[in-house]
Amino acid sequence: MQTLLIANRGEIARRIARTARQRGIRVIAVHSEADRELPFVREADEAHLIGPPPVAQSYLNIDAIIEAAKRSGADAIHPGYGLLSENATFARRVADAGLLFVGPSPEVIAQMGDKVTARRLMEGAGVPVVPGTPGGVDSLDEAKQAARAIGYPVMLKASAGGGGIGMHRLNTEEELAGVFDSASNRAQAYFGDPTLFLEKWIDTPRHVEVQVLADGNGRVIHLGERECSIQRRNQKVVEESPSPSIRPETRDRLCAAAVRAAEAVAYTGAGTVEFLVDSEEQFYFLEMNTRLQVEHPVTEMVTGLDLVDLQLDVAEGKPLPLTQEKVRFHGHAVEYRIYAEDPERFLPSPGTITHLKWPDGNGVRVDAGVEPGNSVAPFYDPMIAKCIVAGSTREEVLSRSGEALSRIRIEGIKHNVPLLLRLLKHPDFQAGRYDTTLLTQQKQR
Repeated sequence: MQTLLIANRGEIARRIARTARQRGIRVIAVHSEADRELPFVREADEAHLIGPPPVAQSYLNIDAIIEAAKRSGADAIHPGYGLLSENATFARRVADAGLLFVGPSPEVIAQMGDKVTARRLMEGAGVPVVPGTPGGVDSLDEAKQAARAIGYPVMLKASAGGGGIGMHRLNTEEELAGVFDSASNRAQAYFGDPTLFLEKWIDTPRHVEVQVLADGNGRVIHLGERECSIQRRNQKVVEESPSPSIRPETRDRLCAAAVRAAEAVAYTGAGTVEFLVDSEEQFYFLEMNTRLQVEHPVTEMVTGLDLVDLQLDVAEGKPLPLTQEKVRFHGHAVEYRIYAEDPERFLPSPGTITHLKWPDGNGVRVDAGVEPGNSVAPFYDPMIAKCIVAGSTREEVLSRSGEALSRIRIEGIKHNVPLLLRLLKHPDFQAGRYDTTLLTQQKQR
């Protein structure tokens, strides 16, 4: 690999570029008109404008991205996360253009992107799944019948959905009837597939995921788990590794299940298997993300491994350089996502950043996508940076986190650092005794 085009933006584009440059690889950026002043564009060896601000006309424009790759002489494309990272058509088009796609095969992306298909595959591999319909439900009557068999409350989900979009908790048959048609229409509009399915609602669940790595030679390893239960609008805000709330035997079973999941689909590259864990520590497969995760730095901090470096190795056809027995875990790490949003109402806050200062020091890492003077555009996810704090113990990390977060200065836009500082003082968070409802409960007080 000589030249890598990064089909993404912001902090993850800078993060991937950093490792690529360390390997002596030339870095190509693509950007929209709204992002021309951002650091990931300036820092690239070469940058190509691919369209106006809306993602459909720029970062989701497959033709423009592949044309930029050919024009720049790139021989590989890294999709980052979000945008086209789990788009099987994009992965196929990249391969058809004679380029390396840094990720699994289009077939695996398609299989795991379809929630109904993924559930079937996981059941076949002996990975526990949430009780639910074996396939899609074709009508409201069929959905009602299935919901009665499962027992309310239930979750209605889009088979091709993700990121919490199109999910509905339903307590009664009347609620199901009220949303079924609109949910199907929304699934068609957002994901191009109207298929819906039902799962049992898991009360006060925790969201725990396992990082896996696989090469093309049949070796699959895990790099431990991440606790991702601090969420708002079904999207993560804080992640930590290891999880403070599961027993060692549960951790072992989770990691073993994640490896089985990856083996079942002949996975290659970096991936994440996500689970819901109930109050009895029974766990259920939620989905598999076939890409690098936003929260990958907490795993890097506790393992000392560079996940992007390993991704690039696998994409080049090299075997993984370590076995499961050689993976070492050290201490604890927590990642705080810094969002340009109102910390009370969780609404985006676009605008110009007039002053910006990040913390540094022992055990503190900041992956940022912006600099002073940059504008936060309303067209994209409002996450502008990640602050990752590591230490020997969770107690040390939380103490160090308070100091690090309090030293962040962001002026010109609203941001969620005040929310994160309040969270640090919450007794349930301090005790590691929390589930996915903690932030919602805090907001309602």
